[in-house]
Amino acid sequence: MENKLIAKSFLWMFVGLLITFATGAVVASSERMLTSVFQGWTYIILVIAELVTVIYLSSRVHKMSKTSARIWFMIYSFISGLTFSSIFVTYKVTSVIYVFLIAAVLFGLFGLIGYKTKLDLTRIGTYLMMGLLALIICMVVNVFLLNSVFDLIISIVCIFVFLGITAYDIQKLKKLNNSDLPEDALAIIGALDLYLDFINIFLHLLSIFGDAD
Repeated sequence: MENKLIAKSFLWMFVGLLITFATGAVVASSERMLTSVFQGWTYIILVIAELVTVIYLSSRVHKMSKTSARIWFMIYSFISGLTFSSIFVTYKVTSVIYVFLIAAVLFGLFGLIGYKTKLDLTRIGTYLMMGLLALIICMVVNVFLLNSVFDLIISIVCIFVFLGITAYDIQKLKKLNNSDLPEDALAIIGALDLYLDFINIFLHLLSIFGDAD
């Protein structure tokens, strides 16, 4: 049962990543679509829609039907793909693939640690979430400072924080397996958490090691 739930979560995470990357690649291949996404208020509206969708899905997934939860997760992945398209313009495709593989290896390693460890990561997870909040504040501040060294430090710390959160989320998913929530709802909850962990690890690695186009 436990392995089945984790397998379902990873399956839907993979589906979400596939939708996001495929959407981003398709949009980046068309100058007209790129212009439509990044012109005027469209990009800001998409970012807001992305945020609203993930909040809605996170708060309501346990009350949704299996089909609705999956559809909303795919909608979120698609919207993310639209905003994600900029990386295919900013960085060389080979660089994106290379960093993706690095992110996958690190993600898998810390996921395995979270699955195998006997240490309770609940308290560590709480500290990591507090650290993430502090990092978000730092990122907002650096939008105005535009300090490249500070940006590099933030990216490095973010990678370690999200690797830790990945281990925490895997262990949390094992514990959720004993809850009264339907397995399909739990799988989408797990997929969303893991999707966000992977995307953030990938993006911060790309900001450090990505080869600009």
